[in-house]
Amino acid sequence: MTSEYLVLPTMSGSPPDDGGTVEVTLVPVTGADGREQLVALAFTSVPLLVEAMGERQPWAVLPVGEVAGALRGSGARSVLVDPRLAADEE
Repeated sequence: MTSEYLVLPTMSGSPPDDGGTVEVTLVPVTGADGREQLVALAFTSVPLLVEAMGERQPWAVLPVGEVAGALRGSGARSVLVDPRLAADEE
């Protein structure tokens, strides 16, 4: 089953009411060529985002077809969907 919407973690609370911009969370990832690039994280549901990033993580929902346009100019080279994030080791 394919989701029509993606949930993107953001850097701040709820989106502005005026349709302004929201800063999505970008993370550095090392590609197959050994070079680091920024990627956006996205989840197919809020429960998956909460499982990976916690209940206090702010987020925004976008239709799948609008994600590329929303990320234009952000520096993100790709989108990781439903990533499994490594737990912090202490």
